[in-house]
Amino acid sequence: METSSQYASSFSLTPSAAERINLLKTKENNSNLRFRVSVKGGGCSGFQYEFFLDDKQPDSSDIIISASGAEAVIDDVSIGLLSGSVLDYTEDLAHAGFSIKNPQATASCGCGNSFSINL
Repeated sequence: METSSQYASSFSLTPSAAERINLLKTKENNSNLRFRVSVKGGGCSGFQYEFFLDDKQPDSSDIIISASGAEAVIDDVSIGLLSGSVLDYTEDLAHAGFSIKNPQATASCGCGNSFSINL
């Protein structure tokens, strides 16, 4: 598992995202949980973001991004589609959730969880 490489600077967490990840782990009362970010095929624009907690140990090929005590684990395939991206957490009257600001995305759907890129 990589913690300091070219990927550490190509994906980042906002303070709000780090705070929310830490809060989720505290609420679950399980320090072994990992916040995972991945990209899967599908969604209305071709790819979709997936966020989840699990207690699986990171694989040797996983990338771990740290900020303010929080960690995001990203698989080696997804990081290529997330290069230069920022994970954020926002909360307002209509919506609360994680989002990714991805400079590689050439199109996205209205909900923001699906995107396409030119390969």
